[in-house]
Amino acid sequence: MFEDAYMHPPEMRARARRLYLAGATVAEAARAVGLSYPTVRHWCKDRPEPKQQSSALRCFRCRSDVDNPTDPGQYAYLLGLYLGDGHLVTAARVPVLRISCADAWPGLIEACEQAMKSVLAASVQRVQKQGCVNVQSYGNHWPCLFPQHGPGKKHERPIVLADWQREIVAAQPGDFLRGLFHSDGCRFANRVTVRGKEYVYPRYMFSNRSPDIMGLCQWALDLLGIAWRMNLPWSLSVARRDAVAALDGHVGPKS
Repeated sequence: MFEDAYMHPPEMRARARRLYLAGATVAEAARAVGLSYPTVRHWCKDRPEPKQQSSALRCFRCRSDVDNPTDPGQYAYLLGLYLGDGHLVTAARVPVLRISCADAWPGLIEACEQAMKSVLAASVQRVQKQGCVNVQSYGNHWPCLFPQHGPGKKHERPIVLADWQREIVAAQPGDFLRGLFHSDGCRFANRVTVRGKEYVYPRYMFSNRSPDIMGLCQWALDLLGIAWRMNLPWSLSVARRDAVAALDGHVGPKS
């Protein structure tokens, strides 16, 4: 027997229904809100509204009447986030795109959620983990938009952009870099001492163990004419004053 609905806040019921209507199973929605399966099944199955199909209507890879994509800057940004800290789960009944964002950067969490909604998502959930938030969205068409998904870790398999993705990134390299640096990069004050005098200057770092993803970062920087150098095989630095200033115009510090 399910629990009395009045035992729980209405926003909890609303959240469970949103998850289910966005494509999650009853069991997944129950785990997300921390309630029993029978209770959430009662809330979700006893409903007047049908499951949403809006993601299919917005998938520019499946529909010729949808712009490619409707917001290319947001897609390029989301692609950068996905290649850095994202994971696309396709084993579930409905695929789910998850991007991990550190608790220390609430602005990044907001930007990630907005990008998902701008690109495809009808509904976005935030799942709190230790030290981070998984920003996630269920949708059958996420695999259409991120064909780089696959088994295993990204740095252990090839990561190659499709031709249509390269066209988007080539037109929006700054947004793509913003996603990469917001996920696997940082901007910080570098301190050096020369002949007893300390100098402080801003510097960008990007770290990723995938040579393919690192190559994409280098390519996007080259498109913008921003100088970079490799200080380790998996670590890239942007340190020249003019290069940092140029990258500030596209990325800037996380917030």
